[in-house]
Amino acid sequence: MSDVLTAEGPALPVPAPPPGVAEPQVVDHVAVARLYGEPLFQLPQDLYIPPDALEVFLEAFQGPLDLLLYLIRKQNFNILDIPLADVTRQYLAYVDQIRTRNLELASEYLLMAAMLIEIKSRMLLPPKKTDDGQEPEDPRAELVRRLLEYEQIKLAAARLDELPVLGRDFLRAQIVIEQAVAPRFPDVAVDELREAWADILKRARLNQHHRITREELSVREHMSMVLRTLQGRRFVAFEDLFDTYRGPQVVVVTFIAMLELSREHLIEITQAEAFAPIYVRLAYTPASEPVNIQDF
Repeated sequence: MSDVLTAEGPALPVPAPPPGVAEPQVVDHVAVARLYGEPLFQLPQDLYIPPDALEVFLEAFQGPLDLLLYLIRKQNFNILDIPLADVTRQYLAYVDQIRTRNLELASEYLLMAAMLIEIKSRMLLPPKKTDDGQEPEDPRAELVRRLLEYEQIKLAAARLDELPVLGRDFLRAQIVIEQAVAPRFPDVAVDELREAWADILKRARLNQHHRITREELSVREHMSMVLRTLQGRRFVAFEDLFDTYRGPQVVVVTFIAMLELSREHLIEITQAEAFAPIYVRLAYTPASEPVNIQDF
């Protein structure tokens, strides 16, 4: 039987190995070493293991703070009142296990070990008050602060790792949905239809054209029409001779026809007094010279 250093400090009895087999070292009560990264719980009896293939479990820690926090929590120490003597002794025992095999890995752990020794030495000296007369700060305060911050970050990272991760905890399902052959169009509200119709009317007014057409109007024809209107009537009001429904062009031609008839003394335009209504009548012609309306 031989003793091996554990995380708790006291030695545990381990059965002696067979003759010719190197004595294994137990780390954390579970595995004795790693074989190419895999935990080894019992040394094989008939297998040659290269020296570089065995590594202690110190690599499982994420750094010096992780190892130090493990030692404190494993033994239920109060993190605000760390017994530095016990923790430093166990910490150095872990570091000594890898110094001979992996110095590069042990270097950062040795820096923390030096800090622990420096804090312990400061605690052994009598406290010296500051310049303003206050009590000096506990040498362990900075270490405690770093440990608490590291623990909070580590717990937060563990909670994030527990969340479901795509590709690790679940896979994204892909479903193909066949679309209907006949598309379904959305319903159109009455207000939207009215607005669309108003927009079309607005654009139609902007694009409308003014078309001008030529109408053949004959002055001689309208002279005949005026004479037929006056035939058999004594007087006709001036405005009654104009057909305003046919447009301004017809009114103008009718007025020209009346002027032409008046110039030829075929009609008379009379007015009783100023601002009185204007009347038109056929002019007096001798019986020997009757007016033939067909001539116009």
